[in-house]
Amino acid sequence: MGSLFRSESMALCQLFLQNESAYSAVSNLGELGLVQFRDTNPSVSAFQRRFVNQVRRCEEMERKLTYVESEIIKDEIPTQDLEQNPTAPQPKELIDLESTFEKLENELREVNSNSDALKKTYFELTELKNVLIQAHKFFADQETHPHHQVDTMDQTNLVTNEVSAAPAQHGFVTGVILRERILGFEMMLWRVCRGKVFLKQAELDTAIEDPITGAKLNKVVFILFFQGDQLKGRVKKICDGFHATLYPCPESYDERDKMLTGVKTRLEDLNQVLNQTQDHRHRLLVNAAKSIKVWLIKVRKVKAIYHTMNLFNQDVTKECLIAECWCSDKRMSEVQQALRDASEQSGSSVPSIVNRMETKESPPTYNILNKFTNGFQNIVDAYGVASYMEVNPAPYTIITFPFIFAVMFGDCGHGLLMALFAFWMILKERQFLAKKSDNEIWNTMFGGRYIIFLMGLFSIYTGLIYNDAFSKSINIFGSSWKIPQENISHGVKSVILNPVVSFNVSAPYPFGLDPFKVGNFNIEDEPRSGHPIEVGCEQLKQIIHQDRNVSTRTIVLELDVCQKTIVNAMKRINLTFKFNLWVPHELTSEDKRKRKAACLDLLRDQRKEKVLDRIVTCDEKWCTTTIQAVKEGGQHLGNQQARLQDEP
Repeated sequence: MGSLFRSESMALCQLFLQNESAYSAVSNLGELGLVQFRDTNPSVSAFQRRFVNQVRRCEEMERKLTYVESEIIKDEIPTQDLEQNPTAPQPKELIDLESTFEKLENELREVNSNSDALKKTYFELTELKNVLIQAHKFFADQETHPHHQVDTMDQTNLVTNEVSAAPAQHGFVTGVILRERILGFEMMLWRVCRGKVFLKQAELDTAIEDPITGAKLNKVVFILFFQGDQLKGRVKKICDGFHATLYPCPESYDERDKMLTGVKTRLEDLNQVLNQTQDHRHRLLVNAAKSIKVWLIKVRKVKAIYHTMNLFNQDVTKECLIAECWCSDKRMSEVQQALRDASEQSGSSVPSIVNRMETKESPPTYNILNKFTNGFQNIVDAYGVASYMEVNPAPYTIITFPFIFAVMFGDCGHGLLMALFAFWMILKERQFLAKKSDNEIWNTMFGGRYIIFLMGLFSIYTGLIYNDAFSKSINIFGSSWKIPQENISHGVKSVILNPVVSFNVSAPYPFGLDPFKVGNFNIEDEPRSGHPIEVGCEQLKQIIHQDRNVSTRTIVLELDVCQKTIVNAMKRINLTFKFNLWVPHELTSEDKRKRKAACLDLLRDQRKEKVLDRIVTCDEKWCTTTIQAVKEGGQHLGNQQARLQDEP
């Protein structure tokens, strides 16, 4: 039997569908989502199936709609949200939809083609206008100053001699080139033409929009003067190589002025036509944006229906289709009702038949989910789908997953923020579902809103147990540890707390951990941080005074504390364990005599060169002299000991 903890009981069914009602039956079953069809034609290729032509028609319609949708997105036109899920259209409606899509695509492509052609013409006329304007300026400057040397900041003179003003001996070409190519263009002209051309250039004030890419291009207008047909051929080849666009430019002022006037007139006319074309295109896209989502859903549903019908087999009489599917035992009545509705919708006189089949195959796993359990089931399925009728771990994950996260997280402040954020998503879930966002990160968070909500609640609980809010400790009920003020000598900085006396064992702590880190354990009420000192300095000095060779392990076992605590306490009293002996580790004035005596005792016992070479003298002359005496045989060690002991 199926329940929340196990998958549903499944049955293998055989469906006998009439040809006229098969489409409606698959459509109704698809809306229910309660069956999983099997392929009854595994040996037949996809191109030899019965409904392959219908699938291709749907793919063609989907391609047209995708093109229209891309144009809508390009123009940033908002689409109308769906209030309800549209059903799949009947086969007879596909003809009207297909003609509508074809008409819309053809009209839109024609408008785009005309618009691109107009933009290209407008682009060329704009460049020609700038060429004529710059030619006017150049020739006017030459007529005013015929022998004036060209300024190197505005133009480049590629010849050493001045260009002759006689028009019969010279020719010229005008054009436009990209600004980043002008330096290489100029250098190539100099080398190929051997400096026998004159180049005049002027950069355009405003960038021109590329009609193909829509990018802004910075261009330079140039005029090239040369002499002879041979140089003319070279110049044109160089212009082609650098993708420079050449434009005609009359020699006389009147002809140039007349051409410039005509170009400006054509630009004004083209601008009006372009605006009208863009308005017409915008109206087409606005009308299409109202229904584009509905059309896409309908076409994709029809495509899915025909894909599913390609899995069916045809009986011998070719009057009905035979399908095999898995279905839940509990929902069998809903499947039969959907088939009856399909027969009524199609007007079929013969009802569809559902036949249960016996099989030894393992059925698919089907778990009944809702919006709350769906997220947890997805987490489980990410690691592996349970076998048929196997225990489903998703219900247990509802508790264990948020709780384990909270044990790791353990902050009631941040947990509160998580819970509030998830609760906001739960309150607004209908609005967010209607928007159908394409943002993957947002969809991931929104799909796990109930998981985040439970993680936040459990984090609040564990954060209170840990006494932690926004990474700060909290003290609600106070600490159960108390500092005994009696029998404490004046000037003592630390003391070992006895739990029998210092800890209140009359009742357990009300909730969570005792906030001992927040409590003040300094008997002089001075603020300090860290754990309380558990080892007294006088107690350690007494142990070492009794036996200077006592090991750290022995002290740890005797005082029942950790080794790090003993090491830190020894540092506070300036002692370190060297050569199985506790010696001062700081050469202060009061420890100097003790350290010297300890060193002499060690040197007397350790006379191996390996040990002596490892000693760090720290530039202390008495230590260096003593080590040298030991290396020489020890005959001078007695005198050295007497001398060192007499030093203050």
